[in-house]
Amino acid sequence: MDVTFDMFIETEVPEDEVIISRTDLRGVITYVNDTFAKISGYSSEELIGRPHNILRHPDMPKSVYKELWDTIKAEKSWSGYVKNMRKDRGYYWVYAEVSGVYKNGELVEYKSIRSPVEKQMRVEMQKVYDKMREEEHEDWRAVMYLPYETGNRLIKEAHKRGVKVEELIGELI
Repeated sequence: MDVTFDMFIETEVPEDEVIISRTDLRGVITYVNDTFAKISGYSSEELIGRPHNILRHPDMPKSVYKELWDTIKAEKSWSGYVKNMRKDRGYYWVYAEVSGVYKNGELVEYKSIRSPVEKQMRVEMQKVYDKMREEEHEDWRAVMYLPYETGNRLIKEAHKRGVKVEELIGELI
């Protein structure tokens, strides 16, 4: 039984790279640069046509995305630190700048330019976002070690029921 959890593996955005994407007004990806595809672990074809929130990491407070959407829908620019989830469930941090794209004075799409974040800032923002999630009564992050046999039983039972292990644990608690 092959079960790997890459959620703790961080991909660092190289200092000389910039991640660029565009979305329609609903947040569906219309363009990505090669750096975005490489860092996210998806191919360009897998990203285009998908909602941008496929990258949403569960460590990100919902209020950050609400602020982002409220800001850009008001036709203002938003910037902030974002922890994204890769296709393999690993993660990467970026400093994102999101703004509207206008054609003949009309808002037609959004563009996002994302740059690397220094390690100390990533650590600080993780603490800030953990505190926000706690204050906003969002899901907890729990890491624990189980006996090998217990872990195997959980995986087998989840597979039998056709659910994720996290869902099974939620049912049992």
